Amino acid sequence: MGLGFRSKEGCSHAASFLLGAALSTALLFFLASDRLGEGRLSSISRSWGSTGRTQLPIAHGAAPTRDQESFKNGEGIAHLRNHVLVVALYALGFDRCKAVHPYCYLLQVTTNANMSSAKGFMSRDYLELVWTKLTFQQRVLELGYNFLFTDADMVWFRNPFRRIAMYADMSCSSDHFKPSRAPLDQPLNTGLYYMKSTNRSVEMVKYWRAARERFPGRHDQWVFVMIKRELVSKLQVKVEPLETVYFGGFSEYHDDPEKVCTIHADCCVGLENKVHDLRYIAADWKNYTRLAPEERKKGGFKWTYPARCRKSSKWRKP
Repeated sequence: MGLGFRSKEGCSHAASFLLGAALSTALLFFLASDRLGEGRLSSISRSWGSTGRTQLPIAHGAAPTRDQESFKNGEGIAHLRNHVLVVALYALGFDRCKAVHPYCYLLQVTTNANMSSAKGFMSRDYLELVWTKLTFQQRVLELGYNFLFTDADMVWFRNPFRRIAMYADMSCSSDHFKPSRAPLDQPLNTGLYYMKSTNRSVEMVKYWRAARERFPGRHDQWVFVMIKRELVSKLQVKVEPLETVYFGGFSEYHDDPEKVCTIHADCCVGLENKVHDLRYIAADWKNYTRLAPEERKKGGFKWTYPARCRKSSKWRKP
């Protein structure tokens, strides 16, 4: 599979990758049209002179407006909007991106996949999309940049880096979290993960991509779950699960708005269901942050129950 980077305008409806920075780190612009499959990336530039090496990719969905609102309404994360590069998959999405965001570039998928619209879960084009994502992320690591990847069906509230263990090669969200479990016994969910640029992490992504042939017709998360113990035993990578009290999802979340960083619309079937329930979550947050400090201390806060999502996925309490 080959990839290319092309300088154009907009953002992807099928998937977007937001490359940004936490705190004072640099914003990368991928300007070349070379194909990653050919091992070349002809140019890379920074928006301003910073020495940071952590990037913030976000993928899956026509959500630049919602992401902008998350950064705006979150606590201490508004500055991240100015450190985001949206790398999209097709021209129509670029136009949508440019209307709401200044940094928009094209990631070209050089297969026969049709990327002109949103893809159904587990369709052939969907699988090409999620595996293309890994090729892109491998290249980011090879260039020496750490990154935080998240799906776009997520609402942001606080800076996630304050709750991520930077010593691990990979820190990954989980569907539900128990402190008593060993790290690899947690039900890991690749809707959000941080990867540090090391030789081990590069080899990890290579191994992950190569494992696709062993599990035909499966998506990247399914394969990751199947090989996670191999990654640790063979490559000596350190994988750290993230606690759901900070990185919640519709599979498991906590009614603690003082700790939450993100909430993911996982365990949900259908874009309309995701958008519907996430809107209520975002509204809950706005209502909470409008309260006076003494009102917040009274407690009793509860997120709106994600009824449509949990019904769509036939969710059962673990």
